[in-house]
Amino acid sequence: MRSQQHQDRVAVVGYGYWGSKHVRVLSSMPGVAVTVVDANPDRLAEAAAHHPMATLATCLDDVLDDIDAVIVATPPGAHAAVARQALEAAKHVLVEKPLTTSVWDAELLVEAAARRRVHLMVGHTFEYNAAVWKLRELVRSGALGRVLYVDTARLSLGRYQSDVNVIWDLAPHDISIVSYILDEMPSSTAVWAHCNISSQHADVAYLRLDFERAKVPAYVHVSWLTPNKTRQVTVVGERKMAVYDDLSDNERIRVYDIGVDVDAIDDPTAAHALPVSYRTGDITSPYIAFKEPLLVQDEHFLDCIRTGARPDTPGERGLEIVRVLEATNELQGAARDLAGALHDPSGLAPEAGRPVLGMRRRLPNPPQIAS
Repeated sequence: MRSQQHQDRVAVVGYGYWGSKHVRVLSSMPGVAVTVVDANPDRLAEAAAHHPMATLATCLDDVLDDIDAVIVATPPGAHAAVARQALEAAKHVLVEKPLTTSVWDAELLVEAAARRRVHLMVGHTFEYNAAVWKLRELVRSGALGRVLYVDTARLSLGRYQSDVNVIWDLAPHDISIVSYILDEMPSSTAVWAHCNISSQHADVAYLRLDFERAKVPAYVHVSWLTPNKTRQVTVVGERKMAVYDDLSDNERIRVYDIGVDVDAIDDPTAAHALPVSYRTGDITSPYIAFKEPLLVQDEHFLDCIRTGARPDTPGERGLEIVRVLEATNELQGAARDLAGALHDPSGLAPEAGRPVLGMRRRLPNPPQIAS
């Protein structure tokens, strides 16, 4: 356990989109000394202009002896190497999502953290968002009734990434949110993805996640190629429906007293039609006190360092999300094999005869999310 008077020395590796946000948040906290690490001199100059009190370095090796913790905000492909370097030096580490770009690397990081007895935390920022907490509360309280399905959309004319596709870039947020509100990791997944601009990485994708204990499917739509920015999660229940809109200024959660009631068929001549009645009631928006989720997350990271408490989003949770993401890679490879089979007169290619959209990958023994 650390003294509250101790000055925590945190290095942020990578001063890009997320790294600059971490530096801003950390610089606002009392008792925190920030070091910015980036090999790009222009980015270091930008960091110096905005945060003159920060220490600057071009290499993590140069400052490892002078820091207590590291936040890894590099491109995803570099997460594993940077995080492992810090962990092996017995530094606490927070890694931006996704934790790594392979299950193997994620397992190595979890093992290294345990062996060196330091914290490994993953930046699933939405699990520190008060609106997501409220959505979880609505689901767990039964206010929506039995949950029928969850639908998410994370769309924009986005920032194309060089080392990961749109699933690895955007879907970790939604996999994290849905598994958090349902208290369960998905047991299987299916995927459809397509490359529109570059043949290297898919830029639009749809995922289906199945939750065995909750008996709820979730549908995740991600895109870098959509004109309007959308950040929504919809939970459809038998009694009510809730929509979380992260872009709303003052109504992040809306609860709709609306739905469909299925009536019994009394007239046999009407059996060809499904008799339903529609319910339409009030739309309510609960008050949610907003605090920047990244600030909440980084404060939690520092609190865990100071007290020894286990992070709410430990490395093991990041590993489970990476398992889902890696399964989508395997499914996309199988889908390409199947597409080849559809053009092969022999029809003997692997997975021949199965529909692309119906291909599923079962995930290994998903653990229950801690309450």
